[in-house]
Amino acid sequence: MPHVTAPPSSVEGSSDSVLLDRAVDVLRGRRVAVLTGAGVSTDSGIPDYRGEGAPVRHPMTFQQFQGNEEFRKRYWAGSHLGYLTFASSKPNAGHRALATLEAAGVTNGVVTQNVDGLHLRAGSSRVVDLHGTVDRVVCLVCGQAFARDTIAARMAEANPWLDHPDQVRLNPDGDVEVDDIDSFTIPVCTVCGGILKPDVVFFGEFVPVERFAEARSMVAGAEALLVAGSSLVVNSGIRLLETALRKKLPVVVVNRGVTKGDARATVKLNAGTSETLTALVDRLVVA
Repeated sequence: MPHVTAPPSSVEGSSDSVLLDRAVDVLRGRRVAVLTGAGVSTDSGIPDYRGEGAPVRHPMTFQQFQGNEEFRKRYWAGSHLGYLTFASSKPNAGHRALATLEAAGVTNGVVTQNVDGLHLRAGSSRVVDLHGTVDRVVCLVCGQAFARDTIAARMAEANPWLDHPDQVRLNPDGDVEVDDIDSFTIPVCTVCGGILKPDVVFFGEFVPVERFAEARSMVAGAEALLVAGSSLVVNSGIRLLETALRKKLPVVVVNRGVTKGDARATVKLNAGTSETLTALVDRLVVA
């Protein structure tokens, strides 16, 4: 099927069912690359940085984390509490729908801006974690990698005073706000004593070159791009959208609220990802 971009569809004046029909027409018969953002995980209890009603946040930058022990204490104390809740989150219908689409050969995998690991847990086999994943920890000095569970166990042992509340105010990166951090003991690398950091891309860091190249290859090798749950505000997402547009691929965007790709999308559905992706499975996967 030729790579032809259809005229953009406007949300105004169009019913959801009509837009879904148009999205199906665009995607059917094409090999689809998928880019997901925080909106895919909101139904798993993980909040969105930029969704409607999301509180204004100022996440810690890599420069702050690397250069100041107090910042590291604050980050690790909050991250430890948040991880306990973050790790217990379950894949939702949207994650499972994308795994089904991949298994059926409709998609070539998932590029995700999320760090929660839920795509893999839902059964997707080819996942590019564009911004890393919270279940790994790396040393900034020697590069040694650790399973996050082992670091969490060390933190719990070193900081027995730290409560483990059943409910915390979770942020999209697995962090929570903690005020009393003066007595918190920061974990260090057991190999070299260096600074440990979750294997996620902080604000102020670049996506690793090799990882972005893999993501761009998935988009360039597809015949359409499906963006789900991303506002496309982060530069990495926009660059992948630009890759698709340069290849003249049709683009379907599914997101509640405005995205930076709306004006250039072939079809934009202002809708939830779980129900929309499930509907796409029903329409695109041959029984």
